[in-house]
Amino acid sequence: MPTFPFQQVDVFSSEPMRGNPLAVVVGADSLSDGQMQAFANWTNLSETTFLLKPTDPKAHYRVRIFTPTQELPFAGHPTLGSAHVWLAHAGASPDGDIVQECGAGLVRIRRDGTRLAFAAPPLTRSGPVDPALVERITKALGLAAADVEDANWLVNGPDWIGLRLQSREQVLAVKPDYAMLAGARVGLVGVIGKTGGAADSGDADFEVRAFTKNGYEDPVTGSLNAGMAQWLIGSGIAPTSYIAAQGTVLGRNGRVFVDKVGDDIWIGGEVAACVAGTVTI
Repeated sequence: MPTFPFQQVDVFSSEPMRGNPLAVVVGADSLSDGQMQAFANWTNLSETTFLLKPTDPKAHYRVRIFTPTQELPFAGHPTLGSAHVWLAHAGASPDGDIVQECGAGLVRIRRDGTRLAFAAPPLTRSGPVDPALVERITKALGLAAADVEDANWLVNGPDWIGLRLQSREQVLAVKPDYAMLAGARVGLVGVIGKTGGAADSGDADFEVRAFTKNGYEDPVTGSLNAGMAQWLIGSGIAPTSYIAAQGTVLGRNGRVFVDKVGDDIWIGGEVAACVAGTVTI
């Protein structure tokens, strides 16, 4: 059986084991779809990625992204983690942006000091959510209708539904009933006050939580934050640069750095190496 270089990294945190873990297999061109899916199922992480040679001449590498049960065309923390591992194995750092090829197309990634950031892909679905669906989600989260200030589709690969609550405290207090959510992929965001109970939020401006279709909370979520940034900045709720905290309830310390530059919104974060070696598949 062939052996491949392998790394496990922590994304959206400079401190290992405080962000969102990602498994990355390098040089995986010989693996079949079934082998990739089986390995991703075995790692049991929210995502596992496989680095391959690009098919588009404009790309530096191609990535395939798998959850334990399915392949995704795009996801945020796998994009930054895969770029980090590709840079470690490339031997040379390209001038300008790094270009990743994935199921959603080409994604640009830039280096921002010690952080990496990807250009948020365009939303393939946005706009209001059906009131009946919002009502069902609200009840599943134990919220009152008045707690939800706005709701919006934020689809950029994953089909996120974003709910904006009044405060960080409301976001952190939510205890989801996953049976009632019935397969909805839901993200919450609330503004962080600068006094009182928000003191432990550090320099973050918003608190974010993400509830997956598979019945668990995701620690730190690039695709959701990308969609939320387009929504919040576009509606004037957020400034053109801000920091989102995520993973607090799970004991993580995720930080997502958002910057709008021209027409692009960049979603950035630190990546910390945790495990390096080889894997036999």
